Amino acid sequence: MALFIACGESSSPVHIQILRFLYQTFDSIKLNVARIFSNSRTCSDDDNLPCTLNDIMSYVGDQCRSKTRHWFSNKDSDNEGNPQAVFNALDLILKENLDRLKTMRDTGPVRCTLETDYRRHVAVIRDLCLGGKIGTALWLRRKMIQKGTVPDVLTHNYLVNELCKIGDLEKADHVIREMSEMRPSPNCATYNAFITGYCRVNELDKALHLFSTMANNGIRPNRVTHNILVHALCKKGLLGDAVKFLGEVLADDDGKATSDVITSTILMDSYFKNGDKFQALALWNDMFQKNIQTDIVAYNVLINGFCLNGDISSAFAYFCQMLKRGFLPDVITYNTLLNCLCKQGKLDEASHFYGVLSKTGVAPDQISYKTIIQGLCIHGDIVKAREFLLSMLEKSVVPEPHIWNVIIDGYGRCGDLSNAFSIRDLMLSFGVSSNVFTFNALILAETRGASCNLGHIHLALQLYDEMLRRGITPDIITYTELIKGHCARGNMKEAEEVFAKIQTLGLAIDHIPFRILKKRYRRMKESDKARDIHQKWLLRNK
Repeated sequence: MALFIACGESSSPVHIQILRFLYQTFDSIKLNVARIFSNSRTCSDDDNLPCTLNDIMSYVGDQCRSKTRHWFSNKDSDNEGNPQAVFNALDLILKENLDRLKTMRDTGPVRCTLETDYRRHVAVIRDLCLGGKIGTALWLRRKMIQKGTVPDVLTHNYLVNELCKIGDLEKADHVIREMSEMRPSPNCATYNAFITGYCRVNELDKALHLFSTMANNGIRPNRVTHNILVHALCKKGLLGDAVKFLGEVLADDDGKATSDVITSTILMDSYFKNGDKFQALALWNDMFQKNIQTDIVAYNVLINGFCLNGDISSAFAYFCQMLKRGFLPDVITYNTLLNCLCKQGKLDEASHFYGVLSKTGVAPDQISYKTIIQGLCIHGDIVKAREFLLSMLEKSVVPEPHIWNVIIDGYGRCGDLSNAFSIRDLMLSFGVSSNVFTFNALILAETRGASCNLGHIHLALQLYDEMLRRGITPDIITYTELIKGHCARGNMKEAEEVFAKIQTLGLAIDHIPFRILKKRYRRMKESDKARDIHQKWLLRNK
């Protein structure tokens, strides 16, 4: 009955009889179709069962005709006059519905497959962009377009953002132009990514021009757009232009828009870097008056600003204020204050503050260790610096090469060859490779150690040869220390050869090698050679 309703038929008595006939026929069809697809039988000539869709339809038609003839043979003579008309109607109904079922079977899964393929492809494009494989992502986008499906605007923004990140702004521009031509149209996020790309490569004029075209394209810039440009202007040292730009933006918006915490933080950081802490504090107070919610980043900028200006007392005062207002300091907060204490030579306070850091649940990072170790080495407390190094290793934190080199250099400056090489061996045992700075520190230890004072430089030369074997290119510091070592021994011929090698390699040379050679020649009372070295220095400046 549902079949007739679907076909638009009325429910007359004759139709009801026909429906009953159809139910009987469908029952017969179901039984035969079950036999057709039964796993216990195979199709053969003796079975006389259909094996294809056309055969099934033909078979169903035969069954309908047989049933119809039997049904009409028991009816009144009025109906016997035109049984073929009813039979043809039934045959047509069955065929149309079977065709509809076939179409649904063929097209339904196709639509589902296309939708699944689309979602999968755009997901792959986004993952490729995040993985830095922009070439493959663009290839997949092109293949999708060739097959008639275009990725959505979010997927295009992934592509534009990655292209701008790697500096391929020409290709990013090409993608955006294609978006404008064939859809989806670029949105504000698209332009923000493109503007960021120009700012990253210091093309601020193009970024500002792109900003000016957004309104013409029906796209309204948002706070992110403004903050990108304000940050770019401040980074370039154009603080006045940044303030003017922000003022124009707020004026164009009829006062509806206000600067947020990000904008204020950017400007405050720039004021501090320009040495204008009073203007920075005025901006900070203005944030509170306008009820702009501050955050940990704003406090970090404020504390760092005072540290840059050497005002450690104010930095700690706002650190305490941050704690009172419920903001928990992060590792950046601690590193900023730790660095300021070390620069001011307050090593005891720095060590105590490091202990506070460890007890607050904030784990020190490589910067924390580097700051305290470097500060201790600079001020000559190499023993305590080594203790921090061993503390790192006990906590399964393997220091970066710079930290090892700082300690090796500290021992080198003290002429402590034994401990310098001991740290280098420990460094290698933890899988950290030596670099040019490591060797320079060791050569420095050799040239300042007892061996060179006694006229022995062979260990320094062995280190130089080891550098070359390891494929490490010596720098000007390496050659300068070798010159110093040869001069300490009095072997001026070798010192001159190293000096000539510096000039042959085209290394940028400062005054130190000239001064070492000139000073040694004067001690040897060879004023002509000392004058010759001085002349080379004068000619070098020309």
